[in-house]
Amino acid sequence: MSQRPIYLDCHSTTPVDERVLNTMLPYFTEHFGNASSIGHMYGWEAEAAVKKARVTIAEAINATPEEIVFTSGATEANNLAIKGVAEAYFAQGQHIITLETEHNAVIDPCNYLKTLGFEITFLPVQKDGIINLKDLEKAFRDDTILVSIMAANNEIGVLQPLAEIGAMCHERNIIFHSDSAQAIGKIPLDVQAMNIDLMSLTAHKVYGAKGIGALYVRRRNPRVNLASQQHGGGHERGMRSGTLYTPQIVGFGKAVEIALQTQATENAYLTQLRQSLWEQLSQLTGIHLNGHPTQRLAGNLNVSVEGVDGSALLLGLQSVMAVSSGAACSSISTAPSHVLTALGHSEKLAYASVRFGIGRFNTATEINKVAEHFISTVESLRKQAVMI
Repeated sequence: MSQRPIYLDCHSTTPVDERVLNTMLPYFTEHFGNASSIGHMYGWEAEAAVKKARVTIAEAINATPEEIVFTSGATEANNLAIKGVAEAYFAQGQHIITLETEHNAVIDPCNYLKTLGFEITFLPVQKDGIINLKDLEKAFRDDTILVSIMAANNEIGVLQPLAEIGAMCHERNIIFHSDSAQAIGKIPLDVQAMNIDLMSLTAHKVYGAKGIGALYVRRRNPRVNLASQQHGGGHERGMRSGTLYTPQIVGFGKAVEIALQTQATENAYLTQLRQSLWEQLSQLTGIHLNGHPTQRLAGNLNVSVEGVDGSALLLGLQSVMAVSSGAACSSISTAPSHVLTALGHSEKLAYASVRFGIGRFNTATEINKVAEHFISTVESLRKQAVMI
């Protein structure tokens, strides 16, 4: 059997950590109760396990357990946050501010709200992918009810100044939501210090299972109200009905616990691998680093290459490495990455881009092999282009 390619697409998803899997398994078979069935032992076991995970996730962002609402993932959490605020605060205003570089799970709900009469301001970013706070200040209006800005970009990995944004929002009594799917467990997050009112999270970007996420909803100073987007049982304080997926929730809690314990050492390791990869790739002429060079996720490297066809580049890489050209959720789209065009790239250069998502199980040997094959592939494609 041929060897599988080296996996470097950890912003798309991560493998489930074996420690996480082992924590989850008993809740599929032995402790299989429904956490809402509190009339017997099986329900009590599930309820206790859910409570423990809720505490772990809450403590990771300096929230209270009651402020964590479990969802099917960050996409649902984003929809609940954005649509839930829009419906609950409709009488106070219909203006929302976000970024051009947000994930589609934020952009699409905002565009949907436009069809209902809301006004959406999509702010540009600077060439390094980071917001200009002066643009945000100018965008505030008396009828602004929500600002939604992600913590870490899923394509170029840049980290937005959450504390500064939060302070600006709270000075004006505007709700601040942050899609932190890529950030949980990877960078310090503190909803109190950062004045974040709503935060979307997911497990499968941090070595947990797919299909489970959460939304932090502030309960005091100020209390944030949300209109539920899913009804039928009143689970999760009425904000998100549906039987809780206990095994996934248990795994989510364990994944976050491990990530917090290893955050400093893991980030140092991933930064070292990323720098090694970039130092080797930067030997190529006409290669561009996308996003801020240091204010980014430790495991993220996104590059654009001049003089090659994007489809041919990915095809040439796939035998050795599993990488992507943009957001996994948009991989079926034929349009260039909206994130890279927002940085000022031409469509051609945006197409010829590769996102490396380095993870905890990657090695220096793998990085060297990837760099060697990437360089040889680019040089080969350029020679072919000249011959044609």
